[in-house]
Amino acid sequence: MRDIAVYGAGSYGQEIACLIEKINSRNTIPGTEWKFVGFFDDNEKLKGEDLGYGTILGGRDVLNDWDSSLAVVIAIANTSIIKNILSGICNERVYFPNIVDPDTSFLDRKSCRMGQGNVIGEGCRFSPKVSIGDFNIVVNDSVFGHDVVMGSYNVLFPEVRLSGYVKVGDSNLFGVRTAILQGFSVGSNVRIASGSILMNDAQDGFVYRGNPARKMAL
Repeated sequence: MRDIAVYGAGSYGQEIACLIEKINSRNTIPGTEWKFVGFFDDNEKLKGEDLGYGTILGGRDVLNDWDSSLAVVIAIANTSIIKNILSGICNERVYFPNIVDPDTSFLDRKSCRMGQGNVIGEGCRFSPKVSIGDFNIVVNDSVFGHDVVMGSYNVLFPEVRLSGYVKVGDSNLFGVRTAILQGFSVGSNVRIASGSILMNDAQDGFVYRGNPARKMAL
């Protein structure tokens, strides 16, 4: 079995602990199951607390002193916090697997590419030739159209729709039930408000809201 832990002991982290158990329940290859060892969290006051799904082991200092191979899932839906956590992890024994819900649909799994540290929630669907980078959080029920290219550190809340040939940069936030129409691009550090439908390219650093989504003044 392979040891795994979740960084982030909040509600989403506990959901990921349940997802790891679900993945184990579907695993048919002996010896490749995950052994969940607990949570890491930066709130030192929580160290030792039992959440019902596992115990909080400590913060980055404990993780950096870990003396064996350990997979870590960062379960925090905030780009800045993810980057901050990663910048403080210096233990070469730590690695970041992709955690994909077993009920995720891939129309052509071989043509899809993922980096490391991505979390793909329940009910997502990937069309052919999708490519995503590192440490993207896709909560659940989102759709990636054919030939979508996405960078890293993006957070997609439930029911996001990316049509075919959409290009997405880094560190963006997609609210619940947002949609990007075919062929348009989203830059980096963009926030798209819940329920918005983007019908043009989104420029770096702006907020977009509405149907059709319009750029909001900074």
